[in-house]
Amino acid sequence: MGERILLPLLLFFNCLLCAVAQDITKDLEVLKSLSESWQGQIQNWEGSDPCSWYGINCRNSRVVSISLTDIGLTGQLSGDIGSLSELDNLDLSNNRGLTGPLPREIGNLKKLTKLTLVGCGFTGRIPDEIGSLQQLEVLSLNSNNFAGSIPPSIGNLSNLTWLDLADNQLDGSIPVSSGTTPGLDMLHNALHFHLGKNRLSGQIPPKLFSSKMTLIHVIFHSNLLVGSIPETLGLVTSLTVVRFENNSLNGHVPQSFDNLINVTDLLLSNNKLEGAMPNLTGMNSLRYLDLSNNSFEKSNVPLWLSNLKNLATLQMENLYLVGTIPNFLFSLGNLQNVVLKDNHLGGTLDIGTNYSRQLRVIDLRSNSIQDYKQSNDPPLIRIMLAHNPICTENGAETVQDYCTNLDIFDTKQQNNCEHGSCSPDQTLSPNCKCGYPYTGTLTCRAPSYFDWSNTANLEEILLKEFQSHHLPVDSVSLTLSTKDPFRGFEFIIQIFPLDQNHFSQQEKSSISFLLGNRSAYSAFDFIAGNQDEEPKQSSNSSSTAIIVGVAIGGSSLLLVLLALAGFYAFRQRRRAERAISRSNPFGNWDPSKSNCGTPQLKAPRQFSFKEIQKYTNNFSQANDVGSGGYGKVYRGTLPTGEVVAIKRAQKESKQGAQEFKAEIELLSRVHHINLVSLVGFCFEQEEQMLVYEFIPNGTLKDALTWKRGIALSWSRRLKVALGTARGLAYLHEHADPPIIHRDIKSNNILLDENYNAKVSDFGLSKSILDDDKDHVTTQVKGTMGYLDPDYYTSQRLTEKSDVYSFGVLMLELITAKRPIERGKYIVKVVRNTIDKTKDLYGLHETIDPALCSGSTLEGFEKFVDLAMECLQDSGVDRPTMSEVVKEIEEMLRSLGLNLTSELAASSSSSHRFQVSIVSSQLDHLYSNESIGSSAENLYSTSEHS
Repeated sequence: MGERILLPLLLFFNCLLCAVAQDITKDLEVLKSLSESWQGQIQNWEGSDPCSWYGINCRNSRVVSISLTDIGLTGQLSGDIGSLSELDNLDLSNNRGLTGPLPREIGNLKKLTKLTLVGCGFTGRIPDEIGSLQQLEVLSLNSNNFAGSIPPSIGNLSNLTWLDLADNQLDGSIPVSSGTTPGLDMLHNALHFHLGKNRLSGQIPPKLFSSKMTLIHVIFHSNLLVGSIPETLGLVTSLTVVRFENNSLNGHVPQSFDNLINVTDLLLSNNKLEGAMPNLTGMNSLRYLDLSNNSFEKSNVPLWLSNLKNLATLQMENLYLVGTIPNFLFSLGNLQNVVLKDNHLGGTLDIGTNYSRQLRVIDLRSNSIQDYKQSNDPPLIRIMLAHNPICTENGAETVQDYCTNLDIFDTKQQNNCEHGSCSPDQTLSPNCKCGYPYTGTLTCRAPSYFDWSNTANLEEILLKEFQSHHLPVDSVSLTLSTKDPFRGFEFIIQIFPLDQNHFSQQEKSSISFLLGNRSAYSAFDFIAGNQDEEPKQSSNSSSTAIIVGVAIGGSSLLLVLLALAGFYAFRQRRRAERAISRSNPFGNWDPSKSNCGTPQLKAPRQFSFKEIQKYTNNFSQANDVGSGGYGKVYRGTLPTGEVVAIKRAQKESKQGAQEFKAEIELLSRVHHINLVSLVGFCFEQEEQMLVYEFIPNGTLKDALTWKRGIALSWSRRLKVALGTARGLAYLHEHADPPIIHRDIKSNNILLDENYNAKVSDFGLSKSILDDDKDHVTTQVKGTMGYLDPDYYTSQRLTEKSDVYSFGVLMLELITAKRPIERGKYIVKVVRNTIDKTKDLYGLHETIDPALCSGSTLEGFEKFVDLAMECLQDSGVDRPTMSEVVKEIEEMLRSLGLNLTSELAASSSSSHRFQVSIVSSQLDHLYSNESIGSSAENLYSTSEHS
């Protein structure tokens, strides 16, 4: 009887063991397939037991977790991942080399609870199959390159608590349920909606929010959302962070916001919200409030602010606030930062004696403050009153500290180490130790979390957190990554190891996990990057060869040494050749071919240093025509008699060799009558020089301010606008690849002998490569006053950024005023003054007086209309430069000008070099200090924000 029972049991357990063996074998095959698709051997992924491999966790001999954060994976995620049927956690974060689409087979992982792919390089659409992961609780796909719309199927994930799709290229509308189609409104257990930094468009659906939801974070900033904020948001009383800044939302702020009594962070800045200033009395948990740059009605500083006892940071820039600032504002006990710049506040600034002892910043720049009543006990507060009457009268701006226009905070912490120095590949820590820090970007989701003026406090908090998890961290260094901490909310973080040069891979993964922790109330997001590589041990091949030679006998030693010496000499020669090639990328450069393989119409000439010395009379003082941020500008005369302008870079302005070559290649690709021509360059003896055609009549700015003694007529200004527009249209639509200038302004528009416009200074220009599609994501650069607000807020550069700058230039042409003058922004002034029922749109007091005498301004209204179209807040609403060209051409035709003959005449004249220009004429152009500065503006790279 016992044998009858025992035998089936043995058979059962045998089958069970076979099944387990088959399952683990299958998992092993899948992991090997993944390793092959990732194009590299992962540490410790060897042997037949995957449960002992790095980053792999098993349960009951099945793979249930893969955690491979920040280990340099490259390649794609294979569809074989879908065969790991027991997997409940997949974390491949901070591997930028992981590219390609997310495979549809991801939907086969029915037991998956956490999918974390932060800071990788995934592209394509998020697959609909992701909606079949019914157990999923955390979905973090932020900081990739996903495109397309948000899959409505995500609404099926009823267990989801964390949804983070931020910092991608997602577009389309926010999906909500309809009939049998799911949507995000079904995610009643979700705590986090992080959808910022995308290209989402359309309205925020009112159905998205309901009283059934438990959301604490709604973060939709930096998208293309329009329409009003739905009243239904006020039903979600669990909210703590609400961020809609940097969109195009309009309408009134919902009255239901008064129900959001738990919200600590409310950011609605840079939208088109209108109506009366909202009353937020009920939101008494607010610590961070930003309503800046909206279109609310004119208002005094609202009295309801006195109810916000927890308020730490208040931002109300550019809101048409008037009157005086009430004393109660500064007495709020937790107040740290008050930013009310670019309003119409006047009278006397008096912070009183009962001010908050936590106050650090009061920014009232560009208002109408006439006096400042200082306390007898001067507080340690940064008071900023530049561009107020108190600072602009009687030269006080150069005397008082509060009249200086400096950064709000010092964005770089001072190093207090005495005589501290490290090798070039190491960094000095706050504790004065050299090491290889683990580096990345730390982004704050809830900016009220800490004191922005005191990063040391956060450094201490993070250090204690690492040490409590027994991580060998010596110190933490945080540096604000933007000059305006109230806009970027980003830090560069460096974590230094304790008593060792490097963190191990496992320690890095643990740090990455802690910083990017997806716990419910996590205030930060962490993206690793720029960490130093561990130094590889250098192989001493010569020593190895000698040992081998000794081993095979003394008779062979001489032959081995001779061979080794020859090999060593050969390698040294190759290394020298490579070093020379790297230091001088023009050594084997074929200027007839660019990186894109496009032949050039006219290749730039490579001048030797001796030639440039000769042409400038050894850089004589007589040929020095100006200086700027780039360096000095010299007049030179070639043997042909051609007069050229030579920009000689100073030491701190020099680029790397490859970057300089890239700029030359860019300049050599563009050939157009309305673009300044590059004649050649010099890259020799550590010199970087650019040789341009010489443009005799200076800059448009000089002409508008009468520095040349010639007034520009209305028709001539239209021609200048047309020439500039044609040059930009060529860069955008005919250059290969297309080029965005990024610094269009009157200083960079030059006028030839016939006052034809030529666009100059390509120092900030960017090419749009094929894989960039329609924009370039890049650090914001440009000149204040001309800077595209859409580019500034999204950091996505498009051709429409040049269109905005051109719109500012058009206003400059009709007003002859600087874009920002005495704290007033020309765009805002014109926009608020226009009255289309009046002659010249009622702009008589704004128009340049030189235009009002003499000829009639035919087509003026059309010109203003076109300028305002170019100045639309959203890039998609602006015309293209080719459309601008057609409009201006039509205006000139209405004046009776023959554009064909005009173009032909200017074309022939532009190709005649100024051989006939005599020395006295040149001396007249650059004879005094003011003219010298114009030469600086002609050819130098100007200061950029």
